[in-house]
Amino acid sequence: MTGGPAGAYERMLAVAVAALHEREPERLWPMVAAALPGLCGGESLIYKLGEWTDRTGAMGFSPAAAAHFGRIDDIGDEGMAVLRRGYPFADHYARAGAVRRPGTAHRMAGKGWTHSRTAGTISRLMDADHVLAIPLPGTTTPVTGCLVYRAGGDFTEDHVRAAEQLQPLLAGVEQQRQLLERRRAATAPPEAPDPTADSRLTPRQLTVLLLLADALTASAIAHRLGISVRTVHKHVESLYRKLGTRDRVSTVLRAQAIGLLPRRTGR
Repeated sequence: MTGGPAGAYERMLAVAVAALHEREPERLWPMVAAALPGLCGGESLIYKLGEWTDRTGAMGFSPAAAAHFGRIDDIGDEGMAVLRRGYPFADHYARAGAVRRPGTAHRMAGKGWTHSRTAGTISRLMDADHVLAIPLPGTTTPVTGCLVYRAGGDFTEDHVRAAEQLQPLLAGVEQQRQLLERRRAATAPPEAPDPTADSRLTPRQLTVLLLLADALTASAIAHRLGISVRTVHKHVESLYRKLGTRDRVSTVLRAQAIGLLPRRTGR
């Protein structure tokens, strides 16, 4: 890796400084995604923020990864579900007491990685053989952060150390994104209620939206409505799509802005 871990840190620091001067939250992670793969030995990158399952959760791509997704129809929904499951990282980071240090799929899964469905999927989709996970420190969902891909040999220990040095900077970028999102929501002028907004959502989706606003978990919503957790996730994904959002907070704020939910003035 040109410049070694220290050089990678300095280059990523320049990206982080640029991020601190950026005022549009949606531009922060694309900026990082374009720079990060080359700093830790990778070629392309997928990042995910917020809640995540094998069926829901927005993904962001580096330019190289985005170019590969023209082949998305080749693997279908099931192939995408395999990719979203984050094998073997989800199981690894979900263990109690697991250290959220970057690690490679091959080292975590051993010989099972090469013959896994995930390895086959990323080979077909992205021409990649290996994955390096860079989880965001301080998060609780198993694979929140970045998955970096490369062809050929596995990521070296130097690449892993460089990724570990970059973790605090990535956490800072995410904190900045959240601050900018909250600032935008707090300063945006109220939107006029959309009289057609209700017609875009089914009664069940509206019910799920109300429960999301009460900060219920997917399991709690499923129990309340007598449906499966998977069905709840499908409703949530539909809400994200229809309201043009990608996480719970922005969905509730959007619903309040267009009159689907009342604005809360405090408790």
